Amino acid sequence: MKEEKAVVLGVIPCRYASTRLPGKPLVDIDGKPMIQHVYERCLTAKLLSAVVIATDDERIAAAVKSFGGQVMLTSPDHPNGTSRVAEAARKMNHDLVLNIQGDEPLISPECLDELITIMISDGESVCWTCSTPILDESKADNPSVVKVVADKNNNALYFSRSPIPFPRESASLPYMEHVGIYGFTRDFLQHYITLPPTPLSQRESLEQLVILEHGYKIRMIATHYPPLGPNVNTPEDLEEVRRIMAGQQRSTGKA
Repeated sequence: MKEEKAVVLGVIPCRYASTRLPGKPLVDIDGKPMIQHVYERCLTAKLLSAVVIATDDERIAAAVKSFGGQVMLTSPDHPNGTSRVAEAARKMNHDLVLNIQGDEPLISPECLDELITIMISDGESVCWTCSTPILDESKADNPSVVKVVADKNNNALYFSRSPIPFPRESASLPYMEHVGIYGFTRDFLQHYITLPPTPLSQRESLEQLVILEHGYKIRMIATHYPPLGPNVNTPEDLEEVRRIMAGQQRSTGKA
């Protein structure tokens, strides 16, 4: 009997408000709103069955419709992006769900496929995410760069905005940066959003710590395809992404 292919939904949660960069999803990068870059890169992933942008903002919805993207209007009352993803997932019938950050215009489609491949083959885990070595150690002290340590079975031990592990005896172990793409089984995603906040998640302002503090595991995948640039949180990040994209165009000879 032929095994059925897993159905994997990619959801990009998207809100207009941003303290450091107002209207962030619609900022222009190379003639397109940032959310369009994220969406189009996700479409080139080979293993995603569908991609949808989930938002509560009519301006974002209108922009997505203008470039032919799939958009779903969701409740304005969600406390975080994962809750918005869960609403979208409830309205669609998929075995596995990816939460893809809307501020990653240089996300690698190959990373999505790499993650999905593990999700499909892993019959035990309920949550997955990615990491990549930090090559510039100055990033280890940057609280916007989330670090992660894992056990020998590739399950996350802890996520932090601080440098972990502390190099008390040796600096040979690289810092690992968390790449903020999350995979969930459909059932665990709906359960996860019912879990109450936890002390460490609130102290670090990292919602994934809720999963660990409630005793669940997060499987880590050391991706071979990290993002080609930063996620966009600040005007400085935005300018860096614009420079990277301009450099890519020059190297490929595109106007």
